[in-house]
Amino acid sequence: MHTREEQMEAFGRLLDVLDQLREKCPWDHKQTNESLRPNTIEETFELCDAIMRNDHHDMMKELGDVLMHVCFYAMIAREEGRYDIADVLNTETDKLLFRHPHVYHPSQVGAPHPRPLPYQPDSEATETSQFSNAKTSEEVLQNWEQIKLKEKDGNKTVLSGVPASLPSLIKAYRIQDKARNVGFDWQKKEDVWDKVHEELAELEAELKREDKEKSTDELGDFLFSVINAARLYKLNPDNALERTNAKFIRRFNYIEEHSIRAGRPLTEMTLEEMDKLWNEAKNIEH
Repeated sequence: MHTREEQMEAFGRLLDVLDQLREKCPWDHKQTNESLRPNTIEETFELCDAIMRNDHHDMMKELGDVLMHVCFYAMIAREEGRYDIADVLNTETDKLLFRHPHVYHPSQVGAPHPRPLPYQPDSEATETSQFSNAKTSEEVLQNWEQIKLKEKDGNKTVLSGVPASLPSLIKAYRIQDKARNVGFDWQKKEDVWDKVHEELAELEAELKREDKEKSTDELGDFLFSVINAARLYKLNPDNALERTNAKFIRRFNYIEEHSIRAGRPLTEMTLEEMDKLWNEAKNIEH
């Protein structure tokens, strides 16, 4: 592994190259925050894909792409006289110090940098000292929600920290998790199944009535309750669904490959034939 000095040198090299490209490359020169945004989303999903595949080489490459985008946005902001990468890094470090009173003494908050912090450590570090006794990860998470509300430019309400643009499944999980951190949760995780069964029954009732609008609402309620159950049992529903997506793709590809070898289009195969191949693919996996 590299030394801290080598890591800092590599980071500086990336910044130097980005500066040169911004000046000399026509594509880099014309980029804006808005034009970069779709690429950033794509790079983030590519990183997530590499994580799900547990491909460490691809993770390393995709982390580089995501880091490049972070630096690119900071470079654009520097050109506009708003902030630069140092402000990004210092603000993040200050936030970490402020949100970890169980690790850092209030006097340490902001100590490495004499500039004023956006989190008002002089007046609020003492207030956050009540959270300094967190011993478990659960206690840390609960404290974070309270600490965020104390930050000068932090969340104004508990749920305001959930990005509106998050995918719906992940958003549901984060909403529930944030509510849990302030005590709004089931007393016993087993109780959630009554809610899941209730929402499923309501969905089935609306489907029988063929009311599309109400069925859509009830489907949302049912999915929300299932995600809630997953959270209570410490399962990540997004990861679980992605695993199932990958599993379906593998098994369906097996069916399609068989049809290609047999010279028969999928549309000419019977459901029974496809089910048989599906089970073959399933048995191969086990």
